[in-house]
Amino acid sequence: MPAQFKNISHTKEVIDIINQALAEDVGSGDHSSLACIDSKKVSEAKLIFKEGGIVAGLAIAKQILVMNDKDCVITTFREDGDKVKGGDIAMEVKGNAQALLKSERLLLNIMQRLSGIATVTSKAVQLVKDYPVRILDTRKTTPNLRVLEKWAVTVGGGYNHRKGLYDMVMLKDNHVDVAGGIEAAIQKAKSYLKENDLELGIEVETRNLEEVAQALKALPIQRIMLDNFPPGLVKEAVQMIDSKCQTEASGGITLDNIREYAATGVNFISLGMLTHSVKSLDISFKIK
Repeated sequence: MPAQFKNISHTKEVIDIINQALAEDVGSGDHSSLACIDSKKVSEAKLIFKEGGIVAGLAIAKQILVMNDKDCVITTFREDGDKVKGGDIAMEVKGNAQALLKSERLLLNIMQRLSGIATVTSKAVQLVKDYPVRILDTRKTTPNLRVLEKWAVTVGGGYNHRKGLYDMVMLKDNHVDVAGGIEAAIQKAKSYLKENDLELGIEVETRNLEEVAQALKALPIQRIMLDNFPPGLVKEAVQMIDSKCQTEASGGITLDNIREYAATGVNFISLGMLTHSVKSLDISFKIK
């Protein structure tokens, strides 16, 4: 299990997400279940993985079930972070039938997406496991679900880049162009942090070796991002930077070429595809 991975299912932020999602889905009531199922009916259900991957969101699924039926009895056979194959049963639950049906779609939506994120992250991590590089996510997440999606990345063995705009200074191409260049943007950022008594890392995005050289003139900074550099150019940039700060490759990186990038000696590889275009895992919730 990745060292940075922890259970977040009981945090206020996640409880709020569940409550908002239930309100969106249930509205004035689950009239389908209310119409044809006795309110005291007790049923059993199984959570079944229909394809292989990495489990993510099981603890959140349990939280959803308990919030809808505090007396339900849950038995788990897998935990978040476990590897499963198609046909594996991750959980069984016995409880109020109406509550089970109220929980079904929300827990599946969350688990399918988060397990998909954890699975593709794990694939990326395994592909570069023999290199000293960390796989990072980005801010390309579903609005209001970032905490869950970034958590799923850590379940798969990846690391979070930054939580949002507030916990790191990230000078991207638009910042650089509006500020008047790499050195000007970095110096303005340093002055801003000092004036506001903020201790935040500074990362600057570079588009070519000339901008890398400009960033090196403005050291110290935490990290230089090499955006849309081919592997050969990343290697050259890493040699130029010569461990004076951290290095990150981003843009145009896929599971097919990720090992080429890892072999350049770069410290970090960030992948937007971990969250913005991931395929959800196929999971079912079958009630007896």
